[in-house]
Amino acid sequence: MRRADRLFLLVHALRGRRTALPARRLADTLEVSLRTVYRDVVDLQRSGVPIEGEAGVGYVLRKGADVPPLMFNAEELEALVVGTRFVRAFAGKRLAAGAQAAMLKIEAVLPAERRERAQRSRIYAPGGWETWNGVIDELHEAIERRLVLRLDYADAEGRTSAREVEPLCLAFWGGCWTLGTWCRLRGGFRSFRPDRVRAFATTGEAFEAVPGRGLEDYLRAAGVEADAID
Repeated sequence: MRRADRLFLLVHALRGRRTALPARRLADTLEVSLRTVYRDVVDLQRSGVPIEGEAGVGYVLRKGADVPPLMFNAEELEALVVGTRFVRAFAGKRLAAGAQAAMLKIEAVLPAERRERAQRSRIYAPGGWETWNGVIDELHEAIERRLVLRLDYADAEGRTSAREVEPLCLAFWGGCWTLGTWCRLRGGFRSFRPDRVRAFATTGEAFEAVPGRGLEDYLRAAGVEADAID
């Protein structure tokens, strides 16, 4: 667990308590040593978090000094909930887990009324893309690590070809994903649909950024300015 996540969970465990929470229970909950809990509490106190207590007694947030809620309005909260639903449905297991974890952290510091209102959103993203989740995760990793991919690809007519590509981005168009690449065979930018990829693997080669064939160049070639993608 990252230290930032651990500190967040420590503060969250103390919120709303009327009695001190023993350090041993915090250590068991966070799966860390007592020494780590003591050190984290001291660091939080030094940063201004109003934690009172001591080793052997326990800890509690000072009365009337609870952590303030995040100041999202109703539309912003609903956007976060809906965005999480879409990421969980379409963006692969890795980002789905990240989106869910982020939403849990946000909900932990929201007033109950706002949390319940946001969850009442009637905009859904039904599942059914689980088959492609693993593929999206692998392509995402190749993009991040700049790994050259070898694709066995079938076009709309079923004609197959072998390509070596430098993956640049993934885009979801509401009905399908596309993988934006620099295609070494064609010597230009090409987009491939993952659902038409018969097989793919990394070649073991990492590609370098080359002027004229990076992400911004791909987006311009596709008619989209890079600063319009946020």
